[in-house]
Amino acid sequence: QLQLVESGGGLVQPGGSLRLSCVASGFTLDYYAIGWFRQAPGKEREGVSCISSSGSTTNYADSVKGRFTISRDNTKNTVYLQMNSLKPEDTAVYYCASDIACSLVPRGKRVWGQGTQVTVSS
Repeated sequence: QLQLVESGGGLVQPGGSLRLSCVASGFTLDYYAIGWFRQAPGKEREGVSCISSSGSTTNYADSVKGRFTISRDNTKNTVYLQMNSLKPEDTAVYYCASDIACSLVPRGKRVWGQGTQVTVSS
């Protein structure tokens, strides 16, 4: 069974940091781009960041540029999202998804994870 499992979410104060992980099981991530997406209550799912299969290409939403960093370790079948300087507006459920190429469009993905909650609040 092809699965992506996110972890690392939680409650953090504004200005704090979290690192999310996305681990694949049932398939190897080597040949897939991975995107991170988020969905806040009452809002549409939006793209946050993506990384190509080799890691040579990354992309970020304007709202997170300079604060979030995406990376991957194919030896661990894992993609990470380091989130720094977190703001209350970053509060959402964060999902990872596999894709053919790096894309922030939250449609047409082959596999989605179940999501991990990130809450930024004092």
